[in-house]
Amino acid sequence: MRAIWKGAVSFGLVNVPVRLYSATENHDVQFRQVHREDGGRIRYRRFCSIDGEEVSYDDIAKGYETEDGDMVVLTDDDFADLPSRSSKEIGVTKFVPADQIDPMWLDKSYYLEPDKSATKPYVLLRDALESEQRVAVVTVSIRTRMTMAILRVRDGVIVMQTMLWPDEVRAADFAAVDEQHATRQEMDMAKMLIDQLAGDYDPAEYEDDYALAVKELVRAKVEGGEVRVSAPEEEESGEVVDLLAALSRSVERAKASRGEAPSSGGGQGSTAAKSSSGSSGSTKKAAPKKSSTTKKAASKKSTATKKATAKTAKKAEKKAS
Repeated sequence: MRAIWKGAVSFGLVNVPVRLYSATENHDVQFRQVHREDGGRIRYRRFCSIDGEEVSYDDIAKGYETEDGDMVVLTDDDFADLPSRSSKEIGVTKFVPADQIDPMWLDKSYYLEPDKSATKPYVLLRDALESEQRVAVVTVSIRTRMTMAILRVRDGVIVMQTMLWPDEVRAADFAAVDEQHATRQEMDMAKMLIDQLAGDYDPAEYEDDYALAVKELVRAKVEGGEVRVSAPEEEESGEVVDLLAALSRSVERAKASRGEAPSSGGGQGSTAAKSSSGSSGSTKKAAPKKSSTTKKAASKKSTATKKATAKTAKKAEKKAS
């Protein structure tokens, strides 16, 4: 495992340098959206819903939608004034009985590993939590935002579990459930069923049969040759698109300044865009050379025209004299 955060647990005058590791990982089967005919990946582009233009990452900001449906655009300067913390300290605020923490409030789990020089105070905190059957309520700042968490012991290691804020846990308000109660006969039958299914929890008895079935299905298709090899995908870059658009506009302005009619279909910028999406690297390099040659030819032609005009003017002056 690789540490995702480094800091220290602080309680009283004790300071325990630790490293934070994610204690869980998601093994859900991941699928891609593809074209049914050839297996090509489906791509999505970022378009503005107002002007219909594609938006680059540099022009994307955070927006907060109000209850009326209006949008408030927030800038980096706005966020700079918000309360945030970048402290590397896990501060213990209180030691509470473990049964007072509702599992509903718990969010993500992390392992805490002590530095080699902090093993003794780490073990002291671990043993004290176990012997007192308490958990430590702490505050911690991960990715600049402060959050609540608890420290508890699992298999001889201190685990930190971040917590949801009180307003993030919904209240269960089901009137129909509150108004009904089981009869004595129903309770007796339920207790019998519970006794028949009673036992200890063994994680090894359970497995994700859906994920296993999907992997087996994919393996069978691979062995059967049902694999579609997609063509190498070119990396998308908003900067390249913006550069081509800028070059296209520059070319059109240059033509307009010379009194030439604009080219149809977006001019050379359109040609360059097509070249960037479907041509090889050599074609991309050839386009600027051609453009450069054209500019030189246009420059020579313009110079020759000026010289011819000057000669004609001189002849006219001699005839007049």
